[in-house]
Amino acid sequence: MADSTLKEFIENIPKAELHLHIEGTFEPELMIKIAERNNKKIKYSSVEELKRAYSFKNLQEFLDIYYEGANVLITEEDFYDLTWAYLTKIHQQNVLHVEIFFDPQTHTDRGVSFSTVINGIYKALEDGRQRLNISYKLIMSFLRHLDEASAFKTLEEALPYKEWIDGVGLDSSEVGNPPSKFERVFAKSREKGFKVVAHAGEEGPPEYIWEALDLLKVERIDHGNRAIEDHLLMKRLAESQMPLTLCPLSNLELKVVKDLKEHPIVKMMDKNLLVTVNSDDPAYFGGYMNENYLGIAKALNLTKIQITELVKNSFKASWLSDSEKEEKIDLVNHYFQND
Repeated sequence: MADSTLKEFIENIPKAELHLHIEGTFEPELMIKIAERNNKKIKYSSVEELKRAYSFKNLQEFLDIYYEGANVLITEEDFYDLTWAYLTKIHQQNVLHVEIFFDPQTHTDRGVSFSTVINGIYKALEDGRQRLNISYKLIMSFLRHLDEASAFKTLEEALPYKEWIDGVGLDSSEVGNPPSKFERVFAKSREKGFKVVAHAGEEGPPEYIWEALDLLKVERIDHGNRAIEDHLLMKRLAESQMPLTLCPLSNLELKVVKDLKEHPIVKMMDKNLLVTVNSDDPAYFGGYMNENYLGIAKALNLTKIQITELVKNSFKASWLSDSEKEEKIDLVNHYFQND
Protein backbone atom coordinates (compact mmCIF):
# COMPACT_ATOMS: atom_id res chain seq x y z
CA MET A 1 0.00 0.00 0.00
CA ALA A 2 1.40 3.43 -0.95
CA ASP A 3 2.26 5.64 2.02
CA SER A 4 -0.22 8.32 0.93
CA THR A 5 -3.04 5.78 0.62
CA LEU A 6 -2.18 4.26 4.01
CA LYS A 7 -2.05 7.68 5.65
CA GLU A 8 -5.41 8.69 4.21
CA PHE A 9 -7.00 5.39 5.28
CA ILE A 10 -5.74 5.78 8.87
CA GLU A 11 -6.68 9.45 9.08
CA ASN A 12 -10.28 8.84 8.06
CA ILE A 13 -11.18 5.60 9.83
CA PRO A 14 -13.27 6.17 13.01
CA LYS A 15 -11.44 5.03 16.15
CA ALA A 16 -11.35 4.93 19.96
CA GLU A 17 -8.50 5.61 22.39
CA LEU A 18 -8.31 3.63 25.64
CA HIS A 19 -4.87 4.48 27.05
CA LEU A 20 -4.25 8.20 27.39
CA HIS A 21 -2.88 10.19 30.31
CA ILE A 22 -4.36 13.66 30.18
CA GLU A 23 -1.23 15.10 31.84
CA GLY A 24 0.74 13.48 29.01
CA THR A 25 -0.99 15.64 26.39
CA PHE A 26 0.72 18.79 27.69
CA GLU A 27 2.19 20.34 24.55
CA PRO A 28 5.17 22.69 25.12
CA GLU A 29 3.30 25.75 23.78
CA LEU A 30 0.43 25.25 26.24
CA MET A 31 2.81 24.44 29.12
CA ILE A 32 4.68 27.71 28.66
CA LYS A 33 1.42 29.66 28.27
CA ILE A 34 -0.05 28.24 31.51
CA ALA A 35 3.25 28.65 33.37
CA GLU A 36 3.25 32.35 32.43
CA ARG A 37 -0.42 32.72 33.38
CA ASN A 38 0.28 31.25 36.83
CA ASN A 39 3.68 32.93 37.32
CA LYS A 40 5.29 29.49 37.63
CA LYS A 41 8.92 29.11 36.59
CA ILE A 42 9.99 26.11 34.56
CA LYS A 43 13.60 25.37 33.75
CA TYR A 44 13.08 25.63 29.99
CA SER A 45 12.98 29.12 28.54
CA SER A 46 11.44 28.35 25.15
CA VAL A 47 9.21 25.90 23.29
CA GLU A 48 12.24 24.68 21.33
CA GLU A 49 14.27 23.99 24.47
CA LEU A 50 11.35 22.14 26.01
CA LYS A 51 10.87 20.03 22.89
CA ARG A 52 14.55 19.08 22.96
CA ALA A 53 14.07 17.87 26.53
CA TYR A 54 11.37 15.45 25.32
CA SER A 55 13.94 12.74 24.65
CA PHE A 56 14.16 9.86 27.09
CA LYS A 57 16.29 6.79 27.78
CA ASN A 58 13.64 5.08 29.93
CA LEU A 59 10.33 5.43 31.76
CA GLN A 60 11.81 7.22 34.78
CA GLU A 61 13.48 9.95 32.69
CA PHE A 62 10.11 10.63 31.07
CA LEU A 63 8.29 10.66 34.43
CA ASP A 64 10.72 13.23 35.83
CA ILE A 65 9.82 15.80 33.15
CA TYR A 66 6.16 14.71 33.13
CA TYR A 67 5.81 15.60 36.83
CA GLU A 68 7.73 18.83 36.39
CA GLY A 69 5.37 19.90 33.62
CA ALA A 70 2.34 19.03 35.75
CA ASN A 71 3.57 21.48 38.41
CA VAL A 72 2.33 24.46 36.40
CA LEU A 73 -1.29 23.20 36.51
CA ILE A 74 -2.97 25.09 39.34
CA THR A 75 -6.52 26.20 38.52
CA GLU A 76 -9.67 24.59 37.18
CA GLU A 77 -9.13 26.63 34.01
CA ASP A 78 -5.70 25.01 33.56
CA PHE A 79 -7.14 21.49 33.70
CA TYR A 80 -9.96 22.50 31.39
CA ASP A 81 -7.55 24.00 28.85
CA LEU A 82 -5.31 20.91 28.97
CA THR A 83 -8.23 18.54 28.36
CA TRP A 84 -9.89 20.71 25.73
CA ALA A 85 -6.64 20.98 23.75
CA TYR A 86 -6.45 17.16 23.63
CA LEU A 87 -10.09 16.80 22.57
CA THR A 88 -9.83 19.31 19.73
CA LYS A 89 -6.67 17.55 18.51
CA ILE A 90 -8.22 14.06 18.43
CA HIS A 91 -11.46 15.36 16.95
CA GLN A 92 -9.40 16.16 13.85
CA GLN A 93 -8.10 12.56 13.90
CA ASN A 94 -11.57 10.94 13.80
CA VAL A 95 -11.43 9.65 17.37
CA LEU A 96 -15.04 9.12 18.44
CA HIS A 97 -14.54 7.76 21.96
CA VAL A 98 -11.85 8.21 24.64
CA GLU A 99 -11.13 6.58 27.98
CA ILE A 100 -8.64 8.85 29.70
CA PHE A 101 -6.51 8.60 32.83
CA PHE A 102 -5.88 11.39 35.27
CA ASP A 103 -3.42 11.32 38.18
CA PRO A 104 -4.93 13.21 41.13
CA GLN A 105 -1.98 12.49 43.47
CA THR A 106 0.35 14.37 41.09
CA HIS A 107 -1.68 17.46 41.93
CA THR A 108 -3.06 16.92 45.46
CA ASP A 109 0.46 16.21 46.76
CA ARG A 110 1.44 19.77 45.80
CA GLY A 111 -1.64 21.41 47.30
CA VAL A 112 -4.08 21.48 44.36
CA SER A 113 -7.46 20.18 45.50
CA PHE A 114 -9.05 17.05 44.03
CA SER A 115 -12.13 19.11 43.14
CA THR A 116 -10.07 21.64 41.13
CA VAL A 117 -8.51 18.83 39.08
CA ILE A 118 -11.66 16.86 38.34
CA ASN A 119 -13.93 19.84 37.76
CA GLY A 120 -11.67 21.21 35.02
CA ILE A 121 -11.26 17.84 33.31
CA TYR A 122 -14.93 16.89 33.59
CA LYS A 123 -16.22 20.20 32.20
CA ALA A 124 -13.95 19.87 29.16
CA LEU A 125 -15.03 16.25 28.60
CA GLU A 126 -18.68 17.29 28.76
CA ASP A 127 -18.03 20.11 26.29
CA GLY A 128 -16.28 17.58 24.04
CA ARG A 129 -19.30 15.28 24.21
CA GLN A 130 -21.74 18.06 23.37
CA ARG A 131 -19.73 20.13 20.89
CA LEU A 132 -17.45 17.53 19.25
CA ASN A 133 -19.57 14.40 19.69
CA ILE A 134 -16.73 12.58 21.48
CA SER A 135 -18.00 10.12 24.09
CA TYR A 136 -15.77 9.41 27.08
CA LYS A 137 -15.02 7.44 30.23
CA LEU A 138 -12.80 8.81 33.00
CA ILE A 139 -10.25 6.66 34.86
CA MET A 140 -8.51 7.79 38.05
CA SER A 141 -5.02 6.33 38.35
CA PHE A 142 -3.13 5.60 41.55
CA LEU A 143 0.59 6.39 41.44
CA ARG A 144 2.40 3.15 42.15
CA HIS A 145 5.61 4.80 43.43
CA LEU A 146 3.56 6.20 46.34
CA ASP A 147 2.32 4.05 49.20
CA GLU A 148 -0.97 2.23 49.71
CA ALA A 149 -2.15 4.76 52.31
CA SER A 150 -1.92 7.56 49.75
CA ALA A 151 -3.97 5.49 47.29
CA PHE A 152 -6.65 4.85 49.93
CA LYS A 153 -6.80 8.59 50.71
CA THR A 154 -7.23 9.35 46.99
CA LEU A 155 -10.01 6.77 46.71
CA GLU A 156 -11.86 8.47 49.58
CA GLU A 157 -11.45 11.87 47.89
CA ALA A 158 -12.91 10.41 44.68
CA LEU A 159 -16.12 9.04 46.21
CA PRO A 160 -18.10 12.33 46.08
CA TYR A 161 -17.37 12.37 42.31
CA LYS A 162 -18.23 8.73 41.73
CA GLU A 163 -20.82 9.60 39.07
CA TRP A 164 -18.06 11.17 36.99
CA ILE A 165 -15.36 8.48 37.43
CA ASP A 166 -15.84 5.16 35.63
CA GLY A 167 -12.80 3.26 36.84
CA VAL A 168 -9.45 3.25 38.59
CA GLY A 169 -6.02 2.40 37.21
CA LEU A 170 -2.40 2.03 38.27
CA ASP A 171 0.48 3.90 36.63
CA SER A 172 3.88 5.57 37.18
CA SER A 173 7.20 3.80 37.93
CA GLU A 174 6.53 0.11 37.33
CA VAL A 175 9.70 -1.77 38.27
CA GLY A 176 9.83 -2.41 42.02
CA ASN A 177 6.16 -1.45 42.46
CA PRO A 178 4.22 -4.63 41.63
CA PRO A 179 0.43 -4.71 41.40
CA SER A 180 0.33 -6.77 44.63
CA LYS A 181 1.32 -3.59 46.53
CA PHE A 182 -2.20 -2.27 45.81
CA GLU A 183 -4.31 -5.42 46.18
CA ARG A 184 -6.37 -4.05 49.09
CA VAL A 185 -7.08 -0.65 47.57
CA PHE A 186 -8.20 -2.29 44.32
CA ALA A 187 -10.50 -4.61 46.30
CA LYS A 188 -12.02 -1.54 47.97
CA SER A 189 -12.33 0.21 44.57
CA ARG A 190 -14.21 -2.76 43.13
CA GLU A 191 -16.41 -2.86 46.23
CA LYS A 192 -17.30 0.80 45.60
CA GLY A 193 -18.37 -0.08 42.05
CA PHE A 194 -15.39 1.12 40.02
CA LYS A 195 -14.10 -0.81 37.03
CA VAL A 196 -10.39 -1.59 37.37
CA VAL A 197 -7.39 -1.59 35.01
CA ALA A 198 -3.63 -1.52 35.60
CA HIS A 199 -0.38 -0.81 33.79
CA ALA A 200 1.58 -4.07 33.77
CA GLY A 201 4.32 -5.63 31.67
CA GLU A 202 5.65 -2.41 30.11
CA GLU A 203 9.05 -2.44 31.83
CA GLY A 204 7.96 -4.85 34.58
CA PRO A 205 8.08 -8.64 34.09
CA PRO A 206 5.23 -10.94 32.95
CA GLU A 207 4.65 -11.77 36.64
CA TYR A 208 3.22 -8.28 37.07
CA ILE A 209 0.57 -9.09 34.46
CA TRP A 210 -0.34 -12.27 36.34
CA GLU A 211 -0.65 -10.21 39.54
CA ALA A 212 -2.85 -7.61 37.83
CA LEU A 213 -5.15 -10.39 36.63
CA ASP A 214 -5.24 -12.55 39.77
CA LEU A 215 -4.83 -10.05 42.60
CA LEU A 216 -6.26 -6.80 41.24
CA LYS A 217 -8.82 -8.62 39.05
CA VAL A 218 -8.48 -6.08 36.27
CA GLU A 219 -10.79 -5.80 33.25
CA ARG A 220 -7.99 -4.56 30.98
CA ILE A 221 -4.17 -4.61 30.93
CA ASP A 222 -2.50 -1.35 30.01
CA HIS A 223 0.61 -2.05 27.90
CA GLY A 224 1.25 -5.76 28.53
CA ASN A 225 4.09 -6.02 25.98
CA ARG A 226 6.04 -8.53 28.03
CA ALA A 227 3.23 -11.06 27.99
CA ILE A 228 4.91 -12.26 24.79
CA GLU A 229 7.64 -13.83 26.98
CA ASP A 230 5.19 -16.18 28.75
CA HIS A 231 3.43 -18.85 26.68
CA LEU A 232 0.86 -19.70 29.38
CA LEU A 233 0.05 -16.04 29.93
CA MET A 234 -0.46 -15.51 26.20
CA LYS A 235 -2.81 -18.49 26.13
CA ARG A 236 -4.79 -17.13 29.06
CA LEU A 237 -5.06 -13.63 27.56
CA ALA A 238 -6.27 -15.08 24.25
CA GLU A 239 -8.83 -17.41 25.82
CA SER A 240 -10.26 -14.73 28.10
CA GLN A 241 -10.07 -12.03 25.42
CA MET A 242 -8.53 -9.75 28.03
CA PRO A 243 -7.90 -6.41 26.27
CA LEU A 244 -4.35 -4.99 26.06
CA THR A 245 -3.89 -1.29 25.42
CA LEU A 246 -0.60 -1.11 23.52
CA CYS A 247 1.19 2.17 22.83
CA PRO A 248 3.68 1.87 19.93
CA LEU A 249 5.33 5.31 19.87
CA SER A 250 5.56 5.36 23.66
CA ASN A 251 7.29 1.97 23.57
CA LEU A 252 9.76 3.29 21.00
CA GLU A 253 10.51 6.53 22.86
CA LEU A 254 10.96 4.80 26.23
CA LYS A 255 13.15 2.07 24.70
CA VAL A 256 10.68 -0.71 25.53
CA VAL A 257 11.39 -1.69 21.91
CA LYS A 258 14.50 -0.57 19.99
CA ASP A 259 12.61 -0.39 16.70
CA LEU A 260 8.90 -0.47 15.85
CA LYS A 261 9.70 -3.45 13.64
CA GLU A 262 10.29 -5.38 16.90
CA HIS A 263 6.91 -4.43 18.36
CA PRO A 264 4.89 -7.50 19.49
CA ILE A 265 1.48 -6.29 18.30
CA VAL A 266 1.25 -8.48 15.17
CA LYS A 267 2.51 -11.57 17.01
CA MET A 268 -0.19 -10.92 19.59
CA MET A 269 -2.86 -10.51 16.90
CA ASP A 270 -1.70 -13.79 15.34
CA LYS A 271 -2.20 -15.46 18.74
CA ASN A 272 -5.77 -14.06 18.89
CA LEU A 273 -5.14 -11.50 21.64
CA LEU A 274 -7.49 -8.52 21.86
CA VAL A 275 -4.91 -5.76 21.31
CA THR A 276 -5.49 -2.06 20.69
CA VAL A 277 -3.41 0.95 19.56
CA ASN A 278 -3.18 4.03 21.78
CA SER A 279 -0.99 7.11 22.26
CA ASP A 280 -0.24 7.04 26.05
CA ASP A 281 1.45 10.47 26.48
CA PRO A 282 1.34 11.89 22.96
CA ALA A 283 2.85 15.32 23.62
CA TYR A 284 6.01 13.63 24.89
CA PHE A 285 6.20 10.68 22.51
CA GLY A 286 5.80 12.29 19.12
CA GLY A 287 2.28 11.43 18.11
CA TYR A 288 -1.42 11.08 18.76
CA MET A 289 -3.63 8.27 17.46
CA ASN A 290 -3.08 8.66 13.73
CA GLU A 291 0.70 8.89 14.17
CA ASN A 292 0.69 5.72 16.29
CA TYR A 293 -1.35 3.80 13.72
CA LEU A 294 0.77 5.09 10.87
CA GLY A 295 4.05 4.31 12.63
CA ILE A 296 3.14 0.74 13.49
CA ALA A 297 1.45 0.11 10.12
CA LYS A 298 4.55 1.20 8.17
CA ALA A 299 6.99 -0.65 10.45
CA LEU A 300 5.08 -3.95 10.34
CA ASN A 301 3.50 -3.65 6.87
CA LEU A 302 -0.03 -3.84 8.22
CA THR A 303 -2.82 -4.40 5.73
CA LYS A 304 -6.06 -2.43 5.71
CA ILE A 305 -7.73 -5.53 7.15
CA GLN A 306 -5.30 -5.62 10.09
CA ILE A 307 -5.69 -1.88 10.73
CA THR A 308 -9.47 -2.26 10.64
CA GLU A 309 -9.27 -5.16 13.11
CA LEU A 310 -7.22 -3.05 15.51
CA VAL A 311 -9.70 -0.19 15.24
CA LYS A 312 -12.65 -2.53 15.87
CA ASN A 313 -10.76 -3.94 18.85
CA SER A 314 -10.57 -0.43 20.31
CA PHE A 315 -14.36 -0.30 20.45
CA LYS A 316 -14.74 -3.94 21.57
CA ALA A 317 -12.32 -3.33 24.46
CA SER A 318 -14.01 -0.07 25.49
CA TRP A 319 -16.52 0.47 28.29
CA LEU A 320 -19.23 1.58 25.90
CA SER A 321 -22.54 -0.29 26.10
CA ASP A 322 -23.03 -3.25 23.74
CA SER A 323 -25.36 -1.20 21.55
CA GLU A 324 -22.89 1.69 21.38
CA LYS A 325 -20.06 -0.71 20.48
CA GLU A 326 -22.19 -2.23 17.73
CA GLU A 327 -23.03 1.21 16.35
CA LYS A 328 -19.35 2.29 16.27
CA ILE A 329 -18.15 -1.01 14.75
CA ASP A 330 -20.81 -0.64 12.05
CA LEU A 331 -19.29 2.75 11.20
CA VAL A 332 -15.84 1.14 10.94
CA ASN A 333 -17.15 -1.66 8.72
CA HIS A 334 -18.96 0.86 6.53
CA TYR A 335 -15.78 2.92 6.16
CA PHE A 336 -13.71 -0.17 5.28
CA GLN A 337 -16.21 -1.42 2.71
CA ASN A 338 -16.51 1.95 1.03
CA ASP A 339 -12.87 2.99 1.08
